Amino acid sequence: MAQLERDYIVPLRKGFLKTPVYKRSKKAVKVLREFISKHMKSENVSIEKELNEHIWKHGIKNPPSKVSVTAVKDKEGKVSVNLDSVKAKEEVKEAKKETKAKKESKKEESLEAEVEKAEDVSEESQKE
Repeated sequence: MAQLERDYIVPLRKGFLKTPVYKRSKKAVKVLREFISKHMKSENVSIEKELNEHIWKHGIKNPPSKVSVTAVKDKEGKVSVNLDSVKAKEEVKEAKKETKAKKESKKEESLEAEVEKAEDVSEESQKE
């Protein structure tokens, strides 16, 4: 069984409107867990820290109405759920690292060229 990755937009409003105001974020987490377990066909669902903080950001009384998430199921059947934006941020960080590495390699090449020129000049001055 290969690693399975899916993106979902999970509607939370229908679930938490049926509960008292003072339990809404807790119910939103339960609705998210039920949705993912149904769609990924696994009872073992773990919600990552960033997603949990996003749901609880405005307190217990006012969770978001829907959440865009990425669910990843591993070989053992464990599903980890995280925000889509976290995935995008990681990709941006990787791209920045690549461009930074390219810039550093260009700087090293230019420094090497300058060193070679300086060595050539010093050799010519020694010959004279």
